[in-house]
Amino acid sequence: MRLKAAIVWTGLLLTVFAVAGGCARKPQTVVQEASASKAAPEVAAAPGAAPIDGPTLKAVRARGRITCGVAEVQPGYASRDVLGQWHGFDVDICRAIAAAVLGDARLVRIEPLDAKARFNALQAGQVDLVARGGWTYSRDAGLGLNFVGVSYYDAQGFLAAKSLKLKAPADLAGRKVCVQTGTANAQALSERFDAAPKSGKPTILVFDTEAEALDSYRKGACQALSGFVSALASQRAGLRDPDKQAILTDPASIEPAGPVVRQTDGQWADIVGWTLNAMILAEEFGVTSRSVASDLSKPARPEIGHLLAGDGYGQMLLLHEDWAFQVIRQVGAYDEVFARNLGPATALKIDRGQNALWSAQAPGLLFAPPMR
Repeated sequence: MRLKAAIVWTGLLLTVFAVAGGCARKPQTVVQEASASKAAPEVAAAPGAAPIDGPTLKAVRARGRITCGVAEVQPGYASRDVLGQWHGFDVDICRAIAAAVLGDARLVRIEPLDAKARFNALQAGQVDLVARGGWTYSRDAGLGLNFVGVSYYDAQGFLAAKSLKLKAPADLAGRKVCVQTGTANAQALSERFDAAPKSGKPTILVFDTEAEALDSYRKGACQALSGFVSALASQRAGLRDPDKQAILTDPASIEPAGPVVRQTDGQWADIVGWTLNAMILAEEFGVTSRSVASDLSKPARPEIGHLLAGDGYGQMLLLHEDWAFQVIRQVGAYDEVFARNLGPATALKIDRGQNALWSAQAPGLLFAPPMR
């Protein structure tokens, strides 16, 4: 009896495995546009996991433009020229989203926002995204926001006259430091000196706005201006004697920052996050706004074909298959955007540093997930 039962169970198991194997081999129909690279995405969407046309994408397409929040005035990152046109690193992130979603990088309305108001504006639906915000636990978990990637690795720093010969934050002891209240930098500054004895602490002067803090520094009310290095580089460029000013970076500080969206729209988060990733991957692959057309026709590696031709990947985001091609053609790869807005040839003269690719000769922290 035991032998007979074993034979019966063995037969049943073999039948189940045969049926399962037949299901796994059943051909699936995948719709995709013709492209330079023929490889299909390695993972097909599971039943019920089809792309969802989220509320933000619907609203953007209905109004025909992106509404993007940036800093009020921060040369190199977001500022207007004499004709009223916006330029800068953060502005280019906004333009890249417009190119990906609407096919035209010009279809964007820039909304300048104070540092203390930008997240409220995003929560209230006044903007579709904030181009760059500092990524912290309390903001990510407590404000109903989604930080979709890192576009810029910042750090806490101090702007001071070179004549002071400051070598480390500890050298600020007994000096006056200006800072804007209610910001992540103000909190970081306070925590930086919490454990120091009274004799080792600076006197911290707080101001309601960034402009007030800068003006007080300019007038000599304080010997140093505290801020994130990105903001300090921009502020130094606007002073009458920028060459006499130095930026002291806190070596113990790292402040990741990037695009921010509402937590309630996962599809929009994917679109914004992968637009940034496309710019980073383009740099990694050596694709530029000048070479993108030839790279599309003759991709040097399969991932370039996935990136530029779509190969079905655009459908996953409910975008056109050339969405990333348009981003690179109209706005550029990450290195192009950094160089023209922040690099050594600009007034800010910022080196790549931590914002270099992980694979660069002088490695940084910048990376993007694989395009497969």
